[in-house]
Amino acid sequence: MAKVLRTQEEHFDGLPGWPYVPHYLERADGLRLHYVDEGPRTAPRTWLCLHGQPTWSYLYRRMIPVFVVAGDRVVAPDFLGFGRSDKPTDEAAYTFDCHRDSLLALIEALDLRNIALVVQDWGGLIGLTLPVAAPQRFASLLVMNTALGTGDEPLGEGFLAWRAFSNRNADMDIAKLMQRACPHFSTAEAAAYGAPFPDASYKAGVRRFPNLVPDRADAPGAALSRQARDFWRERWTGKSLMAIGMTDPVLGPSVMRSLHGIIRSCPPPLEIAEGGHFLQEWGEPIARAAVALL
Repeated sequence: MAKVLRTQEEHFDGLPGWPYVPHYLERADGLRLHYVDEGPRTAPRTWLCLHGQPTWSYLYRRMIPVFVVAGDRVVAPDFLGFGRSDKPTDEAAYTFDCHRDSLLALIEALDLRNIALVVQDWGGLIGLTLPVAAPQRFASLLVMNTALGTGDEPLGEGFLAWRAFSNRNADMDIAKLMQRACPHFSTAEAAAYGAPFPDASYKAGVRRFPNLVPDRADAPGAALSRQARDFWRERWTGKSLMAIGMTDPVLGPSVMRSLHGIIRSCPPPLEIAEGGHFLQEWGEPIARAAVALL
């Protein structure tokens, strides 16, 4: 196995708005997957909150308290290569199936039921395929600025520009990027996004994600994503809510309206006029709407 890095715990000390005790699932290959687990374990509903690139579960700090106050359970994992999860240094270690299998293993290990699936960015590219494997576990959906990577439609110009930027910046300044994308939050909050990544060697998973988006019909994950498209269009019977960050240049209104047409019985989306790609940073009113509507 490739060398595996584990960010030292002191990097996570004192992060603003992040008091949560870490939990870990050890995969069969020995890699540790970190997750936040808040609220009563016996709650009738569990919000499964999935982040994207280059963020980690810290992205949900504005939404987790809303869900917990409502009496629900919240599970927010870090993908391998992100947050407190283990970080193989070989980019080839990160595959669509590897990430998806980790999430399915977590759902099974915690025996999560009546799941409210919360997705954005890569959280959606992978997360929207999860109910295909276990539809009985999922009851509702909150979807924000994401897509399905079906491989049979051209990738958008915004995403291609992002992928090119990411590939040019092997040691991406994540704190600076997040501050630029979300100008309303503090320098300390921006720095928290960079906390899991002391140097470029910790960022293999970050670098890999844009290049995993299926860009042809036979790409890894594409066939599964097409199955997911059929599931959401034809078999989904749960409640749904879509929120769109209207200023997102990568997965913005046009992409989301296309996805809206796929999700069966999805009501008109919430349009967050000032919201960007990382819509969870405008997430408190979205979380309150989701609690009420789902």
